[in-house]
Amino acid sequence: MIHEKPHFRNRPEGIDGGFRQQPSPVDRLRKAFKNGRPRLGYERMVKMQLGDFTVTSVSDGLIRLDGGTLFGIVPKPLWQQRIAPDRRNRIALGLNCVLIQTDRGNVLVDTGNGGKRQALMRQRFGHRSSRLLSEIKAAGLSPNDIDYVLLSHLHFDHAGGCTRLGAEDAVVPVFPKARYLIQRADWEQFRTPNGRARGSIFTDDYLPLGDSGQLDLLDGDTEVIPGVWARVTGGHTHAHQIAVMESGGQRAAFLGDLVPTQHHMAPAWITSVDSFPEETLERKQELLERANRDNWIVFFSHDPHNRAGYVDRTDDNKFRLRPVTP
Repeated sequence: MIHEKPHFRNRPEGIDGGFRQQPSPVDRLRKAFKNGRPRLGYERMVKMQLGDFTVTSVSDGLIRLDGGTLFGIVPKPLWQQRIAPDRRNRIALGLNCVLIQTDRGNVLVDTGNGGKRQALMRQRFGHRSSRLLSEIKAAGLSPNDIDYVLLSHLHFDHAGGCTRLGAEDAVVPVFPKARYLIQRADWEQFRTPNGRARGSIFTDDYLPLGDSGQLDLLDGDTEVIPGVWARVTGGHTHAHQIAVMESGGQRAAFLGDLVPTQHHMAPAWITSVDSFPEETLERKQELLERANRDNWIVFFSHDPHNRAGYVDRTDDNKFRLRPVTP
């Protein structure tokens, strides 16, 4: 059964906030170096106090995707100066999500890749294992404590952790008490995906949510709980949405795949799988300008080194990330 959620209010504006960056218990057990290389930034949780909210960037680990797919029309000689590909032309990306803890409920934004297809994901994308639940535990919560799962869109690296294999390999929701929130236009797009979309989705990541009666379809910008908004951007998919948080006059935003890494702050750096790249270009320019003007903290869905930071402008008027520091 699918439930409607027609609650709307005007879009918010502004942010500033204190923060701290902490390694999770899982991180402390990892070696400082692996294969002679320093650890990537995805292994460090970013935790901040945003007014009355506690906002934590939690990760499902690392995944490797084709560099050309991620950077679209940007030539390889340019993007490989920033992220070195492996011998299969894949680059390491974080599977970054955001956990928002409030006195009105706990909201998880995106769920990473999950663990239903471990052999396939390891061979094709280098995803060793799902670590999202471990990081949620390190933040002091369990799957039963999640009240809402806000999905930026339904690609497997964002929605894969919505479901898991249960008894007799039945696919069941990972967060049994949560409402799963997706824009109606995206649900319609991916409920019966076309040939182009099939390479980016697995329907068992999200169709079981309708069967379990935990799915809420949104129609446009929606306040999920007081101070936490789903804002539609489009661009990457028909109705891609981001999360905007506001408490105590402070504000932050999880940008999803509109701006998946700090490198995508540059105008033409748009993925090749964006459904509407011109819309992506326009929307991300608007958001980055607002984030710079109003001192937002922005969270990236795939940056392997810096999960969050402030948006600064350089002397030549380009956007640049100022990462949060411990």
